[in-house]
Amino acid sequence: MRFGAAVLRAYDSGFALEEVILNAGPADGEVLVRIAGCGMCRTDLAVRRSAGRSPLPAVLGHEGAGTVAETGGGDTGLSVGDHVVLSFDSCGRCRTCMRAAPAYCDSFASLNLYGGREEEAGRFTDAAGGELAPRWFGQSSFAEYAIVPARNAVRVDPTLPVELLGPLGCGFLTGAGAVLNSFGAGPGDSVAVFGAGAVGLAAVMAATAAGATTVAVDRHPGRLALAERLGAIPLSAASPGLPGRLRRLTDGGARYALDTTGSARLINDALLGLRPTGHLGLVARLHTALPIEPGALDRGRRISHICEGDAVPGLLIPRLTGLWQAGRFPFDQLIRTYPLADINEAERDCEAGRVVKPVLLPEDSGGR
Repeated sequence: MRFGAAVLRAYDSGFALEEVILNAGPADGEVLVRIAGCGMCRTDLAVRRSAGRSPLPAVLGHEGAGTVAETGGGDTGLSVGDHVVLSFDSCGRCRTCMRAAPAYCDSFASLNLYGGREEEAGRFTDAAGGELAPRWFGQSSFAEYAIVPARNAVRVDPTLPVELLGPLGCGFLTGAGAVLNSFGAGPGDSVAVFGAGAVGLAAVMAATAAGATTVAVDRHPGRLALAERLGAIPLSAASPGLPGRLRRLTDGGARYALDTTGSARLINDALLGLRPTGHLGLVARLHTALPIEPGALDRGRRISHICEGDAVPGLLIPRLTGLWQAGRFPFDQLIRTYPLADINEAERDCEAGRVVKPVLLPEDSGGR
């Protein structure tokens, strides 16, 4: 099967729209999905800084959504024509998977980041027969089609705009899941979100939907204004005495804080802005040692890393689409669409902060 895809051939080059070849259809437990839209995530762009650990050439993209075009053998639980959102890969067999924690799968890194499944070699090639890296996050959805394990594909209401739903499989899932799953925030709680990008604003929307007092911390006035429109109290990251200001805004300290920045200074500010027994969650990958200021972990405060919002995608994605339908999780306000052919422009806009969440459309009518 031949179709168009955006191929990244070198860590320092742009994406190139090419014809690629899928040399085998869906196997047992797999489905072929015609992609309607795919979000661009910071993790896709971080491949450029992966020091060669993520193999190239490759088709990236891991926030895909579309329509099931073909099913493989076995009981996939899906039918041709179903609308689906695609999420991360997992083995489904290790102890953490069986404990409903697939984001902590024993094979998460190899399946999603560093090479995929060994049996996939040669299955996906370019037009000249050159091998492309196995499926990125189980999907490689910067393309017109993607072949995925059926457990990665979550059926959604066919009346929803499927082309916009892909970011619910990773970026928005991560922020919202941190608030709803990891924290379990609700009325009477307070949540401080550090960093008002796609993940942070998803956390803001989820905290607001949950009835929690929500504070958004960022250095960009435009992002703070957007967070305020979504229900958060804005607080500049440049504010002097930031922890004290946060404690005053949250009546003695936030019950929960989520850091999406990876900044050591802001992580310490977040800890110091927590109330006793407060919980700080980190979602950004740390690239340097994290010094903790004296007293930051006193009085029962704790810190943990959160991957993929501690989510079971098949449970959280329908919850988020239901909140959107009820007008309580307006994620579409964060999206700007681009034709897949304009993927390099989308990357530039994303890196420059001109757009919160780019979504690439393989069959686009001009974007919006």
